[in-house]
Amino acid sequence: MPAKDVVEQARRDLAHVPRVPGARKPDAVLVADGVRRSFGGVNAVDVEHVEVQKNVITALIGPNGAGKTTFFNLMTGFDKPDAGTWVFDGTPLAGVAASRVAKAGMVRTFQLTKALARMTVLDNMRLGARDQPGEGLFSALVKPLWAAREREITDKAMTLLERFRLDAKKDDFAGSLSGGQRKLLEMARALMSDPALVMLDEPMAGVNPALTQSLLGHITDLRDSGTSVLFVEHDMHMVRHISDWVVVMAQGQVVAEGPPAEVMADQAVIDAYLGAHHDTDLGDDALLDEGGVIDAEAQAEADAELDVADKAEGTTP
Repeated sequence: MPAKDVVEQARRDLAHVPRVPGARKPDAVLVADGVRRSFGGVNAVDVEHVEVQKNVITALIGPNGAGKTTFFNLMTGFDKPDAGTWVFDGTPLAGVAASRVAKAGMVRTFQLTKALARMTVLDNMRLGARDQPGEGLFSALVKPLWAAREREITDKAMTLLERFRLDAKKDDFAGSLSGGQRKLLEMARALMSDPALVMLDEPMAGVNPALTQSLLGHITDLRDSGTSVLFVEHDMHMVRHISDWVVVMAQGQVVAEGPPAEVMADQAVIDAYLGAHHDTDLGDDALLDEGGVIDAEAQAEADAELDVADKAEGTTP
């Protein structure tokens, strides 16, 4: 079945999913149960059950300190849970190292881009590929063992750089790119391993408005080409316009799920964001333009999570 038809079927399937936290999905790519993580006695994540539908774009939203990035870190092997299990595309991944998670087909990007600044854009792309025989100590000395694969990797990297309009920058150091271009590079590099699920942590953070539309287009292209997408974002305008499904976290728990228009008009979700009863809609563009709430939340959550991580490191034996 063509990718476009698969996406449309997945959307139709979501129409019948109950709008309740932890709702079962007809074709879930990621299923998590009883996932808990605390720092200094404070529960950062306490997710009883959550599922991510395959072949759609799912947004994970929530107020400051809701546990969204911590949840990402757990799912992708960058942190270890206190309890819980999760299955990705039929494979149990709880406690599995980040490198093995990526090889299984679940890759992520970060709030702060991880491009290697003193390597070229093309070399950054090559690093994202799997099955590189030249990485072995002895095989690296025998060029015929890896030359053909190296050419395949380079060709694929160039194809992706052209797709993301970074091909003209291929020989530039990654550190010379703008914030938005580094986001594009990180997204393109994630695709070098042909993932089934791409997890984007605040893809719009720090991006020049001139590149926003380009990034949005690339994210929807991921879905339309057959890749499932789960992303954390504070920009409600973006969430409303590209998401097929929204999961809301607050105080580490999943508190709401549903289509973006319904979730953003949900009074419990509005209260979680604004802290009191408000008769408004989080998807209202006027609210975003006038309040500046989203940028402030993004920075506050990043600072809060860095602080929690620093404290956790300080208490590690």
